[in-house]
Amino acid sequence: MNGASREALAAARERLDALMDRPSVDAAKLGDELAAVTTLLDREVSLRRVLTDPAQAGEARAELAARLFGGQVGGETADLVGGMVRSRWSSSRDLVDSLEELASTADLTAAQQSGALDDVEDELFRFGRIVTGSTELRSALTSRTATVAAKSELLRSLLGGRANPVTERLVTRLVTRPRGRSLEAGLEALSKLAAHRRERMVAVVTSAVPLTDLQKSRLGAALAKIYGRQMHLNLDVDPEVLGGISVRVGDEVIEGTIAERLEEASRRLAG
Repeated sequence: MNGASREALAAARERLDALMDRPSVDAAKLGDELAAVTTLLDREVSLRRVLTDPAQAGEARAELAARLFGGQVGGETADLVGGMVRSRWSSSRDLVDSLEELASTADLTAAQQSGALDDVEDELFRFGRIVTGSTELRSALTSRTATVAAKSELLRSLLGGRANPVTERLVTRLVTRPRGRSLEAGLEALSKLAAHRRERMVAVVTSAVPLTDLQKSRLGAALAKIYGRQMHLNLDVDPEVLGGISVRVGDEVIEGTIAERLEEASRRLAG
């Protein structure tokens, strides 16, 4: 996002955090309503352009939003959306992207409030691994011909009663309203949001065998020292690494596997 949109999103995040501090606010309901507004504005291009038109005064845009959404969503949602359209955006698409982020953050806050944020983080990661490992499942979830109802039912059969309701809501939204993203990219974005909610980074750790609790603790402490932030470990087991571990933090990869060392030795011999 460009400067104006970055500032508008930062202000919206602050307003959302203030709302989340109120015991009377239903975070899950707020997330659902923000997601509904996101869907509407994603579909109605002309409407979102009007709501972000810099030629119109911010207050006029907010009044329009109040007339459109006031009777359709709760007061907290209407106020939050009104504040967002009152801000200046570099593009109308940025407003929709930001609304979607806030919807997901509200749901993750609901998980945090119930003490289930760790479970949701882990379930999102595991679901991503399942999708990556099953071409048939990925095809069914990303099919352009499958209906929203069919995809929702498939996800209910996979996650219903097995995953936290927040996980199910987030994944269902992502699958049924992809908004041009790949499923993998959407899941990664959700994982980053969950990690940010706890003010920590995510490290994807691949090892040949499961790590012990002591190893996980030591690795987490070492990575926290390196990056200066608390680290959440998403753990994956892959016998092909042969030994050691591979750690990915964002775009950075730290290799410590036997397979990597053998590969490096082969490259040196070939050179």
